[in-house]
Amino acid sequence: MLRLIAAISGIYDAAVGLFLLLAADRLADLFGVPPARPPIFSDLNGIFLLAIGVGYYFPWRDPRGGRWYMWVMGPALKGAGALAFVTDYLVRHSPRSFLLFAFSDGLLAVLTLLALVESRSTPGFRRR
Repeated sequence: MLRLIAAISGIYDAAVGLFLLLAADRLADLFGVPPARPPIFSDLNGIFLLAIGVGYYFPWRDPRGGRWYMWVMGPALKGAGALAFVTDYLVRHSPRSFLLFAFSDGLLAVLTLLALVESRSTPGFRRR
């Protein structure tokens, strides 16, 4: 299950990162917000997400060795991201469309957490 979640998370983050790098204005239009100004903010977020997406290769390849990455990027980062999107919506009244990211990040955070907890109890997967 960890391999599958690593693959899905990696593709998700890399896709959003590439979209921010190659079509940030279009993404802003889709979500009904003005493009980031200066554009470097979108570029840096795109690079950040692309790097995270590429990083998921390692837990996909070696789920046992990559558990630390899954903990940091799954429950920690994606969980915090989901909370940030919901808070921004409630406090700053960001567009409702941003809740799509809250849902997708939150779902991946919970699925990653469940897979990490489950894999600890799976015979043959215990750390040495």
